[in-house]
Amino acid sequence: MLKLLLVAGFILSPLTFSKYSLAEELRVFSWDGYVTKQDLEQVNRQLIKSGYREFNAVLIPIPAEGPEQMFEVMRAYQVDISFLTLNYLKMQDDKIGRQLQPINPTSPRLSNYSKLIKELTRIPMGLNAQQKPLYIPWGGGAYGIWANMNKLKPHDLPVSVKDLWRTRWKGKLGLTIGQIQPNIVLVSLALDKPPFYINDLAYDRKALRNEIQESSLLQQKTSELYAQVGQFWQGIPDFNDPGMVLMASYGIGAYAANQAGGNWQLVNFKEGNSVWLDTINFSKNLSGRKLEAAEIFANYFIGKNVQNRVVNSLGMVAASKLADHNPLLEQNPSFFHVDMFWPPYNRSADNVMKKVSKTALKAHHQSFSLIINEDK
Repeated sequence: MLKLLLVAGFILSPLTFSKYSLAEELRVFSWDGYVTKQDLEQVNRQLIKSGYREFNAVLIPIPAEGPEQMFEVMRAYQVDISFLTLNYLKMQDDKIGRQLQPINPTSPRLSNYSKLIKELTRIPMGLNAQQKPLYIPWGGGAYGIWANMNKLKPHDLPVSVKDLWRTRWKGKLGLTIGQIQPNIVLVSLALDKPPFYINDLAYDRKALRNEIQESSLLQQKTSELYAQVGQFWQGIPDFNDPGMVLMASYGIGAYAANQAGGNWQLVNFKEGNSVWLDTINFSKNLSGRKLEAAEIFANYFIGKNVQNRVVNSLGMVAASKLADHNPLLEQNPSFFHVDMFWPPYNRSADNVMKKVSKTALKAHHQSFSLIINEDK
């Protein structure tokens, strides 16, 4: 799953560079906005204070974009610490997971680990063959539908995912087209199936082939959903579109819209929302004192100050109980339900979803063109 934030990247100042120029770099690979200049200054002070002055945490100049890109960058830049989305770890035969090493939760340098939300520390897709975690939970969110409360009353909100197919929302719904898997999740839930059932069919080729037939319920329901859409967005949604009342978002964009004066509220469907978790990970090549320095870095990022920023500046859900407030989790204690986490999609299942979405999108465009021509 791809999440983009519009935050300026970090650049070392001359003063910072001269101060740490003789230290060995601890190379960090992150999504935009996750690691700030102030964070790095604090971490590097902490490394000096803890007796690890020979290491200097730096952010590599390329922000994360998605699993394929992260895999290539991690290899090319010899990344030491990464902020991977959890389901990336086991994609394509664990090729990213094989670049990582297990976390030691009992390390004396990970004193904040015990304050993490326990349910987030043992998610099966993040464990290696020996059932050891390859990740430290950092922060997450949902791919959900956000409602413009400047145009709706609480009793107007959809209750079930199935409500998205109602006539009243036609042309007022925004969905992503950059990554179509979340849209198929909505369709799956509307068909009373598990959110990721297409992935569960990955090894049943006949069943998968049936799903891409025009007569399949999945195809029909997806085409009907796309017919409701007034905005397909790629990268980030346009919350300023005056025609949109319901907008799909990974949460970060909705939070930014609210910070700019909007009033968007996550719809808590009775079926739930699919969720994602971004994590901190250590390269398998780390060892000795450099690994210990990486643990000090990670401990800072699961500490109270950063976890509060996860909520207050990024609009995400903090992974630690140290955060003063965690609104989305407080509103819905089942927010991080294990069945709703994005899985490491099988390639065959992913291809099926893309074909279904492509067919539905083609029908949507043809219908839109017909409306335009009729207006002329």
